[in-house]
Amino acid sequence: MFVVSLTYRVPDEIVDFHRPGHMAWLREAFDGGVFVASGRRVPAVGGVLLSNADRATLDESLAKDPFYSNGVADFEIIEFNATTVADGYENLLDS
Repeated sequence: MFVVSLTYRVPDEIVDFHRPGHMAWLREAFDGGVFVASGRRVPAVGGVLLSNADRATLDESLAKDPFYSNGVADFEIIEFNATTVADGYENLLDS
């Protein structure tokens, strides 16, 4: 499993300009099963994505994100093994 932390590197108006494309990309990535959760960081300095895809699929998807391709945000990818989850989230366990 992967946590992807995005940190904006440009002014808010540039983030806002690219946000519609980012949201369209995100919908497609969710539909394709790449991500299981996403949201804005608090305070709003970026976002967080949670992926249960393999690394190659994740990398291929991230390369299509307008925030990535236009240098809007820095991306930190953290891999971890989910060994314990709350009831109802067993699909997140690593096998």
